[in-house]
Amino acid sequence: MPFGEVVCGSPGSGKSTYCYGKHQLFTALHRPISIVNLDPANETIPYPCAVDISSLIKLEDVMDEFGLGPNGGMLYCMEYLEANYDWLEDRLKELDKDDYVLFDLPGQVELSTNHPSVKNIIRKLTKSGFRLAAVHLCDAHYVTDASKYVSVLMLSLRAMLHLELPHINVLSKVDLITQYGDLDFNLDFYTEVQDLSYLENLLNQQSPRYAALNMQICSLIEDFGLVGFETLAVEDKESMLHLTRVIDKATGCVFVPPPTVGQPPDTVDASHLPATQRPNMYSLMTSAAGPIKGPRSDVRDVQERWIDAREEYDAWEKAQWRKEGLQVQEEAARQKSKIRERTSSVKPTAGKEL
Repeated sequence: MPFGEVVCGSPGSGKSTYCYGKHQLFTALHRPISIVNLDPANETIPYPCAVDISSLIKLEDVMDEFGLGPNGGMLYCMEYLEANYDWLEDRLKELDKDDYVLFDLPGQVELSTNHPSVKNIIRKLTKSGFRLAAVHLCDAHYVTDASKYVSVLMLSLRAMLHLELPHINVLSKVDLITQYGDLDFNLDFYTEVQDLSYLENLLNQQSPRYAALNMQICSLIEDFGLVGFETLAVEDKESMLHLTRVIDKATGCVFVPPPTVGQPPDTVDASHLPATQRPNMYSLMTSAAGPIKGPRSDVRDVQERWIDAREEYDAWEKAQWRKEGLQVQEEAARQKSKIRERTSSVKPTAGKEL
C-alpha cells in the first residue's frame, strides 16, 4: 500500500521547493521517494521527476491550439489528465512499491477548491490503494496582515472540504516572516486559529466597509473548527522532520528502514527479516499515538527560532557548523595518517638474483 502526499497551494507558496527539500531529506534518511509533477506549466523542475505530465500534455500547446489563457488552459490540462487517467496509472505502476510518492499540483487554487478534475483523480488514486494526505502550503507572510490572514483561512477551509483527504495546512517560508513586519499576536494565535474576535479591531482599521462581512467569515471558520497550521522552513532540518512526522501520523505511515541501514545501539538485530516483520517500535509509537515531540514541535520554539531570537540562533548554528567541519577535517587527517603508517610498515621484498 503506497503512501504519499498531494502538495497544493497558491502560486509562489513553495510547493516545488518543498518537494525538492523532501526528496533531499528522504534520500539522507534512506527512505525511498518518487515525485510526480502534475503541473504542465512547470518548465524548471528542481527535483528529480519520476513522472512528468509534460510528456502527456503541455500548457503552451493547449493555449496555442485552443486559444485559451493560462487559467483556462490549466483547467483543460487537468480535465485531459482525468480523461486519460490510465496513462498516470501505468506510470505509477512502474515505480517501486515501497516509494513514498509526492504529487506536485499546479498553483491554480480553483483546482483544489472547486474544480472537480483533481478531486476525481485523487479519488481514483485512493481507490487504487494510495494512502494520501493533502499538504496545503500558504505563504507565512499573510499572517502579518489581518485581512489576508482571513482570506488564507477561508481558502484552507475550502480546500479541506473539497479534497476530502487527511489535511495539513502549512505556513511555509516561516523563516522569512520577519521581512514583512511585526506580528500583531504571537505565532501560536495564527497556527492554532484561536479566538478570531481579536482581529475585529485590526479589520475595522484596514477595511471598515467590510468589517461585518469579515467577522461573519471568521465566525464561519470558527463554527467548522477544522483549520489549523503547521510551520515550515524548508532549509531547516528539524522543521522538515517535524512536518514529516505530522504527515506520517495523518496517513498512518510507519517507515521501516532497509536492512542495510545501521540500527541504533541497544536494539534487536532483525536485519535478516523482511520489512513487514522487522520491529520499529520507536517509529510505530511516536507516529501512531501520543503528541509529536521534537525541536520544532512547539510553535513557541518556532517563534523563538525565527522571530524573537533569530540572530542568536543563527550565530549558534554557524558555530556548530564550524565545529562539525573541524571534526570532519580531523577525522580525515586521522584516516590519512593511518594509511601512511600502514604503507610505511610494509617493507618491499628483495628481488631474486638470476
